[in-house]
Amino acid sequence: MQGGMKPSTVYCLKLLLLLALGGVTMHVPEADVVASLGALRLDGHFSFHDAPAAARDFGNRCSLLPAAVLHPGSVADIAATVKRVFLLGRNSPLTIAARGHGHSLLGQSQAEGGIVVKMESLAAGATAMKVHGGPWPHVDVPGGELWINVLHETLKHGLAPRSWTDYLHLTVGGTLSNAGVSGQAFQHGPQISNVNQLEIVTGRGDVVTCSPEENSDLFYAALGGLGQFGIITRARIVLEPAPKMVRWIRVLYSDFETFTEDQEMLITAEKTFDYIEGFVIINRTGVLNTWRTSFKPQDPVQASQFQSDGRVLYCLELTKNFNHDEADIMEQEVGALLSRLRYISSTLFHNDVTYLEFLDRVHTSELKLRAQGLWEVPHPWLNLLIPRSTIHKFAREVFGKILKDSNNGPILLYPVNRTKWNNRTSAVIPDEEIFYLVGFLSSAPSSSGHGSVGHAMTLNNKIVDFCNKAGVGMKQYLAPYTTQQQWKAHFGARWETFERRKHTYDPLAILAPGQRIFPKASLPMSL
Repeated sequence: MQGGMKPSTVYCLKLLLLLALGGVTMHVPEADVVASLGALRLDGHFSFHDAPAAARDFGNRCSLLPAAVLHPGSVADIAATVKRVFLLGRNSPLTIAARGHGHSLLGQSQAEGGIVVKMESLAAGATAMKVHGGPWPHVDVPGGELWINVLHETLKHGLAPRSWTDYLHLTVGGTLSNAGVSGQAFQHGPQISNVNQLEIVTGRGDVVTCSPEENSDLFYAALGGLGQFGIITRARIVLEPAPKMVRWIRVLYSDFETFTEDQEMLITAEKTFDYIEGFVIINRTGVLNTWRTSFKPQDPVQASQFQSDGRVLYCLELTKNFNHDEADIMEQEVGALLSRLRYISSTLFHNDVTYLEFLDRVHTSELKLRAQGLWEVPHPWLNLLIPRSTIHKFAREVFGKILKDSNNGPILLYPVNRTKWNNRTSAVIPDEEIFYLVGFLSSAPSSSGHGSVGHAMTLNNKIVDFCNKAGVGMKQYLAPYTTQQQWKAHFGARWETFERRKHTYDPLAILAPGQRIFPKASLPMSL
């Protein structure tokens, strides 16, 4: 201990020094306020040296320095910290953000001058995953656990979650606070449709267990709730028997209408693939040559003669799960399904991989990009949900004009079924039975030119402006809005419910300030 000073005094001095050096522009907490936090009895601890790291995220475009980072050793640590900040009242500037793996795009997991809760510390503590078999298999997991770790643990029992994200090195609480969407969503819904129970620390510091039957309003509020109503500290995830193997297929289309019709046919068919995603490929040559490192062509001679010629092409990616003793049946089912599709015959590629290898496929690409220094660069992503009725209008303008000569990253485009989404959650989606997820996953490694953040943002803005002016009816997913007025427009008729829930569960607007929905202490007090 420094010179016999009390721990709370040391905490206070460090915190105020960090705030001063960090140049935080918001009101600096009073010394007694900081000392009161330092005096909390915790199983974990506060830290200061890693505050700059907590001010960065995957988007790499926003850096908001927190006052301190909480490494919780228990859920009680999170509850005690939130409770103390809540009791400080309306005039305290402190806010709290839960940070999972830091994969947010524009500071959503940051808290300027506040406290960032490192949720992965909770996952590494005494609270472990618990897998339950039986007729309704499920797994109880800490909110800070990575999905890849959930997969590894459940596979030991021959089980796995039903719905995924494309990238598994994300925390459970993080994806459930948004939606969690991948190529299984057409069949099982997003990850928020596959949860039976949550444990949540509300903005009042209360620890609440909730489910569709118990505290249901909070349960549905938190799912897709952008962290506004509580910190998800535990979740009960639905499981199913896990397959051993996956037949992984890719084909190309040159006609957008045929491409979307085939996708829509597959997601509404009774017997279909287990995963369906589409990609848009703009102005690239040698597409099939890049596939050969991971896939085998059905007809090598025809595939070698295919020329992309810089055209706009559409890739359909499909999988069929199977076990080794089911290989013959799988071959028949895949053959029957492929016979119904109208892809370019020379572009059929496939490979058989383990279930784990397929689900963790993006991590393989991540390791390659990290080795090239191309992972920790700005990622000005744009994720849209487009109604089926306007997807062709959208495609003509965006792929035919706005992005005709530009492509700084993968472009996802695939349909999902609205009936698989629960409209009681906070997630906002288009009001049509089928809508498309369209993701522009740009990277910006250059400081200027076509590979820059400025160029990518210009294209993003053109796309959004077109959608707004043409009445496309799109909704943004992982929306980067910065004003409450934009959020009101986003939620539309559901804003009143969203705001009511905020008043109820986080009346001082302490939580998730990086979403920029409710300014701190802007809500009337309703204790």
